[in-house]
Amino acid sequence: METKQLGEIADIQTGPFGSQLHNEDYVLNGTPIVTVEHLGSRKFTTQNLPMVSDADRERLSKYALKKGDMVFSRVGSVDRCSFVTEHEDGWLFSGRCLRVRSNSEIDDKWLYYYFCQESIKQFIRNIAVGATMPSINTKLIGEVPITFPSIQKQKAIATILSKLDDKIEENQSINDNLQQQAQALYKDMFSAHTSDDWELGTLSDLAEIVMGQSPSGDSYNEEGNGMVFFQGRTEFGARFPTIRLYTTEPKRVAKENDVLMSVRAPVGDINIAHEECCIGRGLGALRSKTGDQSFLLYTLYSLQQQLQVFNGEGTVFGSINRDSLNGLQLKIPDKDTIKRFETIASPMDVAIRINHDENCRLASIRNALLPCLMSGEIDVSEVDI
Repeated sequence: METKQLGEIADIQTGPFGSQLHNEDYVLNGTPIVTVEHLGSRKFTTQNLPMVSDADRERLSKYALKKGDMVFSRVGSVDRCSFVTEHEDGWLFSGRCLRVRSNSEIDDKWLYYYFCQESIKQFIRNIAVGATMPSINTKLIGEVPITFPSIQKQKAIATILSKLDDKIEENQSINDNLQQQAQALYKDMFSAHTSDDWELGTLSDLAEIVMGQSPSGDSYNEEGNGMVFFQGRTEFGARFPTIRLYTTEPKRVAKENDVLMSVRAPVGDINIAHEECCIGRGLGALRSKTGDQSFLLYTLYSLQQQLQVFNGEGTVFGSINRDSLNGLQLKIPDKDTIKRFETIASPMDVAIRINHDENCRLASIRNALLPCLMSGEIDVSEVDI
């Protein structure tokens, strides 16, 4: 194993200064420019990507990304980074980011996973400057020590870890597609083709609603003592929340597969309870009175526009109370139509959960392997994925 500073094995570049790129330079169609908000877990998120014209792309060619680059957040969550694939090759990066481009003695994917280690993330957080808004620069990140094996071992380690992440991303893509299909089916059956025979009712006709109540702060812990606890939407994920806290004094409880809804700003965000859990005052739990939980879930997705009204109702933050939630008006289809939808959508939701559970297992394996492979504690030749 050899150790060098990052600046010795990679080119590090800060994004363009504010004087080089202004909001008015953005166009509707052009070359995307990634900002801090687009840094995800390995992949970039693509929602609300700003774009620049061909002329600005040429003017800012110094800040073009290449496959294999890494992009770091320069401010805020300074340990966040994403990996540039063929898809993002040629995109630009903003002044709030840093680009790292490894040289020939370092495998680019291996370097990305090196920075995924919690110990390295903590190191970067520790060297950041600024109490209110942590920040790093090319000098600071260039001094991060990189301990690396031969290039052959680097590539082998990166291959193993990439296989796990590739499968996780494949499962997530399947889940996204399944959810989109279920929502499209709901729209076709209930939104686009309503019937005069359907009765006007309220959400309380479909669901039992439990409003959260926060337990004593003294009962919170991260050691797994008591029941899983979600205070609000902070732990919400794409479909299921991430467990962070537990409580030994649960007050209001959601059952497994209940829909969890944020009842404080932003009102209406949705996840699903993966297991029985305690919910705090930022959440409500909704359970179908007839067992048609998939129909209830996609009905709640369809009510997002109505729920948005409540984001301006609070004195400081938006909120919705029990009476308002119970009283949300909607057309209630006949039971046979609901059952037809449930027959198709419920297996989709089961498949989504199965894929999610596999992703949790794969992520656990990856996280356990990562530091052991990087340190040489586990010989990469002994790992078969």
